[in-house]
Amino acid sequence: MDIAVAIVLLVLVAFVIIVLVRSVRIVPQARAGVVERLGKYQRTLNPGLTILIPFVDRLLPLLDLREQVVSFPPQPVITEDNLVVSIDTVVYFQVTDARAATYEIANYIQAVEQLTTTTLRNVVGGLNLEEALTSRDQINGQLRGVLDEATGRWGIRVSRVELKAIDPPHSIQDSMEKQMRAERDRRAAILTAEGTKQSAILTAEGQRQSSILKAEGDAKAAILRADGEAQAIQKVFDAIHKGNPDNKLLAYQYLQTLPKIAEGSSNKLWIIPSEVGEALKGIGNALGGAVSGQASDGLFSPDADGRAPAAPAAGAVGTEAVAPSAGPTPPARPPS
Repeated sequence: MDIAVAIVLLVLVAFVIIVLVRSVRIVPQARAGVVERLGKYQRTLNPGLTILIPFVDRLLPLLDLREQVVSFPPQPVITEDNLVVSIDTVVYFQVTDARAATYEIANYIQAVEQLTTTTLRNVVGGLNLEEALTSRDQINGQLRGVLDEATGRWGIRVSRVELKAIDPPHSIQDSMEKQMRAERDRRAAILTAEGTKQSAILTAEGQRQSSILKAEGDAKAAILRADGEAQAIQKVFDAIHKGNPDNKLLAYQYLQTLPKIAEGSSNKLWIIPSEVGEALKGIGNALGGAVSGQASDGLFSPDADGRAPAAPAAGAVGTEAVAPSAGPTPPARPPS
C-alpha cells in the first residue's frame, strides 16, 4: 500500500514538472518565437518570460532577428560577349517578421540563394566582361533592389549584396595580364620619355642661362679691363704732361723701348722703325751739349758759337781737319 502511494506521488510530481516546463518559456534577446494553438498560429513571442498552455500551445523553433551573412558558392554566369565567369556572392539579410518567415516560405535561406543566382545571371548577362569587372557597384545595387523587393513578403530585408570574386577563364586571365603588362610598359615608356624630355629641357635651359651669364661676365670684364687701361693711359699721359719732358728724355725712352720689340724666341727678323734716325740724332745732340767746353778729338767739339761741328764727309774718316789760313790763297802754278 505504501509503495503504491509513493508511485502515485512520484507520477504526480513528474506530471507537475512536465506541465511547468511546457508552460513556462524564456525567449532570449534578439530572438522571436511563433506559438501555435491546436495547430493554428496564435501569437509571436517577444524576448522575455512567457506562459503557455501545456498540451495546447506549441512553440516553434526560435528565429534569429539579427542581421545574418550568407556566402553562396561560385555560380557560372555567361556575359554578353559569351564568356563564362565564376562569381561568388555574399548576401546580408535580416528577419523582420517571424510569422511571414515561418509561414510564407519554407526555407528562406535557400530561397535567397536561388533568387540571388537567377538575378545575378540576368544582370551580368547584359554586360560584357570588362563592364562586369568594373561595374561591381552597379551590379550590387541591382541585385539588392531585386532581392529586397522579392523577399519583402517573406519577412526578410536584404541590406547588402556584395560580389566577393569574379573569376574569368584562365585563357582570358592570361590575355588580360598580357594586356595590362603591355599597358604598364607603355605608361613606363611614356613616363621615361617625359622625364628625358624634361631633363633635356632643363639641361638646355641651364646651359643657355650659363652661356648668357658667362657672356655678360666676359662683357663686364672686358668693359672693366678697357676702363682700367684707359685710366692707366690717362694717368700716364697726365704724368708725362705734368713732368713737361723735353726731346732728349723722349728720345732716350724711345731707344729703351726698342729692345722689347726683339723679345721672343720666334723673332727671326727685326725691323727698325724709321724714327730711329731721329732718335739717334736727338741723343747725339744731347751728348754733344753735355761735353760742351771740354777737350775732345774734334769730332764733337763745339765751334766758337757753341754749335757742334758737322760730321766729316765720306772718305775723310781718320783725317784731321785743316784750319783755313788768314791770307788769300795763292794761285795754282801751271804745270811745266
